[in-house]
Amino acid sequence: MAVDLELAPKQKRAAGEPCCEPVVYPNVERQEADRMATIAKALGDPIRLQLVDVLRKHAGKVCVCELVPLFDLSQPTVSHHLKVLRQAGIVESERQGLWAYYYVKPDGLKELSKWLS
Repeated sequence: MAVDLELAPKQKRAAGEPCCEPVVYPNVERQEADRMATIAKALGDPIRLQLVDVLRKHAGKVCVCELVPLFDLSQPTVSHHLKVLRQAGIVESERQGLWAYYYVKPDGLKELSKWLS
């Protein structure tokens, strides 16, 4: 499909004058964009993405001790990744004795998913 474009010759403009008008404006408010960026950054790490995948597929809460053997990482490193996911609002945890049990928050990815679709 060929597209014909009319090209206008370049013209000098006054200092500070914009070169052109924006074609599209964002529909996402800054605060909403900050929240979605935090979620996207948390999911931007392959280990965290895999952790969310495991938690999504599991029926119920998963103990950290069950997650550590799935990765070639130490328990503190897995816990750090889970902390980042928790701070982003993707997962939640409950403590039972010495262990923390994690699960995906039902609405944790809803806002980002809605925007992407």
